[in-house]
Amino acid sequence: MLFTTNWISTIFRNYSGVAEDTIQINEVVTDSRTRSSKSLFIPIVGENFDGHDFIKQAFDNGAVATIWNKNKELPSFLPTEFPVFFVDDTLRALQGLAAAYRKEIDPVVIGITGSNGKTTTKDLIASVMKSSYKTHATNGNFNNEIGLPLTVLAMDRKTEVLVLEMGMSNFGEIERLSKIALPDYAVITNIGESHIEYLGSREGIAKAKSEIVTGMTGNGYLLIDGDEPLLSAFHSKDRVIRCGFNTGNTVEINQVKISQDHTGFVLADGASYSVPLLGSHHALNATFAITLAKLMSIDSGVIQQALSSLQLTSMRFEMVSGRNDVSIINDAYNASPTSMKAAIDVVKQMSGFSTKILVLGDILELGEHAQSFHESIADVIDDSVSVLFTLGDQAKSINKKVTAMENGVVCKHFSTKEELAHGLEFYLNKDTLVLFKASRGMQFEKIIDKIK
Repeated sequence: MLFTTNWISTIFRNYSGVAEDTIQINEVVTDSRTRSSKSLFIPIVGENFDGHDFIKQAFDNGAVATIWNKNKELPSFLPTEFPVFFVDDTLRALQGLAAAYRKEIDPVVIGITGSNGKTTTKDLIASVMKSSYKTHATNGNFNNEIGLPLTVLAMDRKTEVLVLEMGMSNFGEIERLSKIALPDYAVITNIGESHIEYLGSREGIAKAKSEIVTGMTGNGYLLIDGDEPLLSAFHSKDRVIRCGFNTGNTVEINQVKISQDHTGFVLADGASYSVPLLGSHHALNATFAITLAKLMSIDSGVIQQALSSLQLTSMRFEMVSGRNDVSIINDAYNASPTSMKAAIDVVKQMSGFSTKILVLGDILELGEHAQSFHESIADVIDDSVSVLFTLGDQAKSINKKVTAMENGVVCKHFSTKEELAHGLEFYLNKDTLVLFKASRGMQFEKIIDKIK
């Protein structure tokens, strides 16, 4: 049980039915198709849909109460005793209910935002916290104004640590999420170019990400990428921990070594760690998790064991084996110029392969900066890469620039996924490494499925 209708009635005081009874609520749902036992249905209104239209389906699937826009007519089929809580805005009600439940359970809350790496960092932090505390964390990418409240409302009443990823596309969104979550600890992984189309510049992105501090309780710490100049305003503030590779950071990362199945590194205190992820940027993500774990009094040995048993959200630098034992890096969940360059750098550093292939697609939501950002990807592609395949209108500019560089990389642009998959056929063997990187909308997993 999460709570009862009686508890909800203390938050939303305009109601009908037997709302003051102690009817158990086991789940909060916004999707009427969700089959559940004793759920609270909260209908959300979107651009092309209105959840209120689906109350019958929610009722049939186990809803025992609903939050309802007071300006909408109640359907006649609902029993008169069915608890209905009337509100001005169901989305705001969802968020308000989540904020109340967060205070009711009162776990240690860790909020994570950033342009790149926030989901991986969330997975790393959740892994180490689960080693010592009853932990609930964001599932998949439930990190927006609907997803974060639902994540909060899905936590068990015995939860000790709540790990929340916070995403955004415009100003004000992280602030709203932070005021719901009230983080004790917060992490800003980095500042990249994601959503620059809406925020105008990397400075704008840094401002938007920094909104995470608005809801902080004041009892914990803010952890930031200490090497990012756009976060330098935090350097002089109290209770800020700077993690990074540069000398002078609060937590310094040294001696990074990348193998085929893990990244090892040493922190300034001499402690060595490794994560089953590839790339120096993952050493930074892991350092955020390690630092938080130490603040939560988790032993170093337990931390390393938790990092080793990491379970990642899929399609984030996931190494899989394909046809003829070809090695595939599936990093096709999302992309920004920063993350694409980081992925390419990892491929360049990996040994044991005679052929290294980059399969790159469009990076979306770059607006007027699209061409220049795509062309900048070419700057990190050298003769340590054997083949460059591209797909998409914008990715074509990467191909053109690398071709013009005449550095020995075989370059080819494709018009369809089928043609690209066919072009890869010749290279599928155990000595080949293939990186797939593009924005989620490019659906590169369909190409990967063809060569698995």
